[in-house]
Amino acid sequence: MGKTIAWIRRFSWRDALVSTVPVVLLLAAAVWAALHFIDPAPRMQVVMATGAEDSEYREFAQSYAKQLAEDGVTLDVQSSGGALDNIKRLRDPDDSARVAFLQDGLADTEESHALDSDVELLSLGAVSYEPIWIFYRGKMPHTRLSDLRGKRIAVGSKGTGTQVLALRLLKASGVEADNSHFVFADRKQAQLQLQEGDVDAAFFIGAPESKQVRSLMAFPGLRAMNLDQAEATTRQFPYLHHLVLPHGAMDLAANVPARELHLLATTTTVVVTGNLHPAIVALLMKAMQTTHAKADLLNAPHAFPAVKDTDFPLSKDAERFYKSGPPFLQRYLPFWLATLVDRAALAIIPLLAIMVPLFRAAPALYGWRIRRRIYRWYGELKYLEIQAQSLQPGQAYDDLQKQLDQIESKVTHAVIPLAFSEHAYVLKEHIDLVRRKFRP
Repeated sequence: MGKTIAWIRRFSWRDALVSTVPVVLLLAAAVWAALHFIDPAPRMQVVMATGAEDSEYREFAQSYAKQLAEDGVTLDVQSSGGALDNIKRLRDPDDSARVAFLQDGLADTEESHALDSDVELLSLGAVSYEPIWIFYRGKMPHTRLSDLRGKRIAVGSKGTGTQVLALRLLKASGVEADNSHFVFADRKQAQLQLQEGDVDAAFFIGAPESKQVRSLMAFPGLRAMNLDQAEATTRQFPYLHHLVLPHGAMDLAANVPARELHLLATTTTVVVTGNLHPAIVALLMKAMQTTHAKADLLNAPHAFPAVKDTDFPLSKDAERFYKSGPPFLQRYLPFWLATLVDRAALAIIPLLAIMVPLFRAAPALYGWRIRRRIYRWYGELKYLEIQAQSLQPGQAYDDLQKQLDQIESKVTHAVIPLAFSEHAYVLKEHIDLVRRKFRP
C-alpha cells in the first residue's frame, strides 16, 4: 500500500524540466529581442564636434567628457571648421558625430542644407550667450553698423557662424559688398589685421572673459562698438539677444569697459541627432548643468542651460530634464545599472503578452508528457490484446503474460503525479482485464 501511494505522489522533475526549458528559452529570446530592438543599449562612446582648437567650445566639451567618463561613457571631442561644419556633420548619416555645439540662427542657411538628409536634429538647450563684438579703429565713436559703410571689414572665415551673422547684420544696416570691402579671415588673422591697420573693423564672437576679447579691449586705438540699435535689431532677428555689459565689469580697477556696452548675442546650443540614446542625453544634460551653472559677466547663477534657442525643436528627454531633473533611477543607481533596469522596465510591458501564454503552456506541456506516456502503454496493451486474439486454442500464452507483466511493472514504477493517478488506475484495471482474457 505504501509503495502504491508513493508512486502516485511522486513529482516528475524530469518531465517538469523538459516542459519548462522550452518556455524559459522562448522567454529569454523574447527578453533579448525586446532589449535589443525595443530599447537597444546605449553606445558607450559618443563623438562630439566642437569648433576651432582654441575655442571655448572645446573647453566646454572637455568638461562634459570628464563628467561622462565617471559613468563609463567616452565622449570623443573632435575639432571642426565651425558651427556650419558641425551642422553638416550631424546631418550626414555616415558621420560619427552625434553631438555638436551650434550657434543659434544658422539652421536656415544654404550651407547648413547643402547635405540633403533626413537625420533629425534636436536641441538640448542653450549653454551660454555668444556676444558679437565689433571692434574698430579710430577715435570717433561708432554706435551703428551703418557707420561701417565704405570700410574694410573682417567678417570671419567663409562658412563660419561669425561670417553668416556678420553679413546678415551688415546687410540689414545697408553695408554690402558693393559699397564696402569684406575681408574673410579667421579670428587670429582678423585680430592681427585689425591691430596692424590692414582692416578698419572686425567681427568676433566670444565671451567677455576670453583672452582675445580682453586683448582687443586693451589694445591702443581699438574700440568696441556700443550698439544703440541693439534692441531694435533683436526684433528683426529673434534668435539674437540684447545684452548690456556694465562699465568696469571686465576690470574694476582700470574701469574696463570705460562705458556701458550694448551688445548683440546669439546663444551656444548643444544639438544632438534624434537617434542618440535617452540615457546619454540625460548624462549630457547633467554635464551641461554642472558646467554652465556658474555666474559670469553676462549671466546670473543657474541662468544656463536654458531653452533660449529657436533653430531646432527641444528634445523630449531634455524637456523632462528641465522639468524634473535627472531620471529617477540615475539619481540613486550607477549609470550602467540604472540603464539596465530602465530598459528592462520598458521591455516588460510588451513581454507580458508573451509571458502569460508561455507560463500557461508549461503545465499543459507537462500534462501532455505524462498522458503521452500512459497512452503509449495503452498502445502496447492494445497490441498484446490483438496478438492474443490471433492465437489458436492450445497455443502458449506465457510470452504474452510476461509482456503484460512488463507493462504493469512500468506503470507501477513510473512517476505519476497525483493529478494523473486516475489514468494510472484505469490502465492497471485494463491490464487485469486483458490478463484475464489471456488465461486458457
